[in-house]
Amino acid sequence: MPDPDDRPLWRTVLTPRWLGLLVLALAIAAVMSVLGVWQLDVYHSKTADATAHRADAAPVPLQSLFSIDEGLPSKAVSRRVTVDGTWGPAADQVFIANRLQDSREGFWVVSPVKLSDSDAVMVVRGWVPTATAAAPTGPVQLTGTVISSESEDSSDDAAKGRVLSSLRIPTIVHLVDYRVYDAFVVQESVVSGVVPSPAPAVVQPPAPPTDHAGLRNVAYAFQWWIFAAFTLWMWARMVQDARRSDPDSPDPESDDPDQAGERVEPSGTVSA
Repeated sequence: MPDPDDRPLWRTVLTPRWLGLLVLALAIAAVMSVLGVWQLDVYHSKTADATAHRADAAPVPLQSLFSIDEGLPSKAVSRRVTVDGTWGPAADQVFIANRLQDSREGFWVVSPVKLSDSDAVMVVRGWVPTATAAAPTGPVQLTGTVISSESEDSSDDAAKGRVLSSLRIPTIVHLVDYRVYDAFVVQESVVSGVVPSPAPAVVQPPAPPTDHAGLRNVAYAFQWWIFAAFTLWMWARMVQDARRSDPDSPDPESDDPDQAGERVEPSGTVSA
């Protein structure tokens, strides 16, 4: 008895039934793959739309978005805000190294704006070619964009001076003796107040981190792709099962003339 597993798979695949099912499976898998790509596009659209909506909104007072006692909420990232206060001590100004501006490497200069005697927000005033810049003084009212801390740790730099490798509130809180907001404001323009000369070059706010509001669409995308792969796997599994169970599959040994001539003949001996 020939082993069904020895029958060529292609003989089963090339039957009208299984070719038709293959075309159907490929069509279903293609539709599911397209739906997965569509869900991923929806996610990117939501992220871009949410960020653009916040960036295009009219500026609001920083304190109206969240308090100094809160962590930075995602809804505040990329929001344009107004800051009204007094420039903090010149000694509390810091520089962030390795910042490009028009293909030139330099520093971001960051200065505190005191909102009260005990509270302040750190403002990225702009870009300078060297770690030197005159610190502003006096009352100020400015507009800018809220950004979050960077992920790279720069706590070791704080022990060496006022030049840091990354923009991080957890590092800066140890350099000042007042409370600071858990966010930076990238200065856009000074509405009122004295601007030291030369003024730092205005910098563009960095791109915000991924907005997680649309992660559900990412999950849907992967689900569609898994369904597509499962459809093709099921077709292959069904073909394998059909090859093993199809009684009409040709016997590979039936066409062997040598085997066809070998038959068992009765011995003619009858046992009593």
